[in-house]
Amino acid sequence: MAGYERWDDFLIAEHEMIERAMAVLKTNLDKIDSGNYDSLQMQRAVDFLLEFGDKIHNQKEEGFLFPLMQERGIPIEGGPLGVMLLEHDAERRLLQHMSTQVDTLATASREVIDKFKREGLEYLVIRAEHIWKENDILYPMARNVMKEGDGERMLTEFTKLNHETYGPNAWENFSGMVSEIEGGQENRTKLIKGLSYEQLDAIMETLPVEVTFVDAEDTVAYFNRLDKEKIFPRTRSVIGRKVGKCHPEKSVKMVGEIVEGFKNRTLDKAEFWINFRDEKVLIRYFPVYSDSNEYMGVVEVTQEIGWIQKLEGEKRLMG
Repeated sequence: MAGYERWDDFLIAEHEMIERAMAVLKTNLDKIDSGNYDSLQMQRAVDFLLEFGDKIHNQKEEGFLFPLMQERGIPIEGGPLGVMLLEHDAERRLLQHMSTQVDTLATASREVIDKFKREGLEYLVIRAEHIWKENDILYPMARNVMKEGDGERMLTEFTKLNHETYGPNAWENFSGMVSEIEGGQENRTKLIKGLSYEQLDAIMETLPVEVTFVDAEDTVAYFNRLDKEKIFPRTRSVIGRKVGKCHPEKSVKMVGEIVEGFKNRTLDKAEFWINFRDEKVLIRYFPVYSDSNEYMGVVEVTQEIGWIQKLEGEKRLMG
């Protein structure tokens, strides 16, 4: 298990895996009319959504989270917990019915195929809205009523359930299942594919931080906020320059050690903060690796943090 310290982060991470399996199911449902779907892939997606999404993930909520919320004063009957339970039941019924038919679709009648597709799309709508409700409404509601120690106890129970069902490497097993369903990392849908070049460039130029990318050959390949005021001004001529030529001589050795640490994977980040022009500036370096775990370069993120250090209390979007 990747060390989550909060119960809600744990459940939201599981939602992410469920959504990945949902994406595979959706892709195949969209191809079902043409007959060009992957039967095995769709069967694995349905199995995962039932075996993990319902019997593992939903059980954490029904067995631990919901009872605790009820104990802390949130009713089940007529309240949000009742709605969540009804949706769990609806998801479960749809998946159970789909699981009995998914491997026989190739020889099924048009009526059966159409019903399977309708049920699949219905499940996807219910589950997607359910995840949104939990992430944005139910989990914050639970945090507001919990007492000291509640979160830690739930994390213990979540981990225990995982271990009892899939052993000490349960999280790795779950992740492996999803990757297998997707057909490997190279087939995983990347959200960035939905962005145009113009949108991506605009996003990078809008970020309130300075981002620089140095490639695997230690050459500066990119920086954002091109024509805007920057903490450390730089011009287009820096592109193509070796990183050692972009830092003061006294810091070149340290930069080299950081890059080498990223390449040999003895470092996963490097952070520095300095006083500069009456401001506190945070400078962070992170290694960049490909899906196949090949070293691609270093990303440097620089930002002024003086105003962050002065923040007190809370300023909420709502309430």
